[in-house]
Amino acid sequence: MSGRIGSVQYESPFMLAPLAGVSDSPFRQLAREQGAAMVFTEMVSADGLARGNQATLDYCAFEPGERPIGIQLFGSDPGVMAEATRVLNDLPNERRPDLIDINMGCPVRKVVNRSAGAALLTNVPQIREIVSRMSGASRIPVTAKIRLGWDGNSRNVVDVAKALEDSGAEAVAIHARTRAEKFEGEAHWEMIGEAKRAVGIPVIGNGDVRAPEDAIRMIELTGCDAVMLGRAAFGDPWVFRRVRAFHERGEELAPPSAAERLAAGIRHLAMMTAAVGADSAAREMRKHVAWYVKGLPRSAKVREQVNRTGSVDEMANLLRDYLTDLEEHGLDAFAPEPSAAALGGLRASG
Repeated sequence: MSGRIGSVQYESPFMLAPLAGVSDSPFRQLAREQGAAMVFTEMVSADGLARGNQATLDYCAFEPGERPIGIQLFGSDPGVMAEATRVLNDLPNERRPDLIDINMGCPVRKVVNRSAGAALLTNVPQIREIVSRMSGASRIPVTAKIRLGWDGNSRNVVDVAKALEDSGAEAVAIHARTRAEKFEGEAHWEMIGEAKRAVGIPVIGNGDVRAPEDAIRMIELTGCDAVMLGRAAFGDPWVFRRVRAFHERGEELAPPSAAERLAAGIRHLAMMTAAVGADSAAREMRKHVAWYVKGLPRSAKVREQVNRTGSVDEMANLLRDYLTDLEEHGLDAFAPEPSAAALGGLRASG
């Protein structure tokens, strides 16, 4: 089931959500390879772009294989947001994104204290001005990612979705929790459906999609046009392959094996090193490695060792040695944690 956001077509309804501190270029590339129909960057400072900050511009870099890709901006000043939009539109074709997304859902205090992220949900007139000015400054589609509202007493998702559509946004993604709920409790999918019935632009659902069955159920229950997967993809870019197989063919693919997960972790490390340099890669990959090894035998020991590593070479060797040990002992990726006796002296890293 393909779809379209403005002039941008996507091949299936399953996308990678923008994820602060996670959805860097290597992570996005892996997700696209496994079937993510569209990817989004981490949130980028509109103020940095408007001021011409080179580091902020570098943050917007992506590889051709990541397309279609959206760059997510955060900010609150309509003029600054419009100028950042012009900056992105004026980039050379090969560096220009396919979409510009507005972060209206980040619940983190340092973002909302700047009247950005989820704080925008408390000021619908400001949302209208921001989106109107950005849409007027852009040749590529402008979209927004929102939450249900600030808290349980102000769930204004329908009003915000209508304001976005009226102001020129070409799609809206909805995380089905309020800012107050952050990532706790159960997502309120029914409110995605309310917003979908209220607007004519594509609505993308997000929240509590942990497995292929969840993604399909969200579409069936809400009528949303697409689904964004976020935390489900941590250490598991194959989730997109599984959800597409289930959606397109009714096929239930097996989760990745230990060998697949560790090999991907080693490749991810190499990609990160090429993207940001060895020192930064060693720091940035610690969380990714923790997700790749989660649930594997003796993974706590591996995480502890990885967190102490100071170089990418040492980290890669730890993963290779761990993979060798798992292969030698024939331990399945999702087998129960074995006893010490059953492990027979399994080394965590060699």
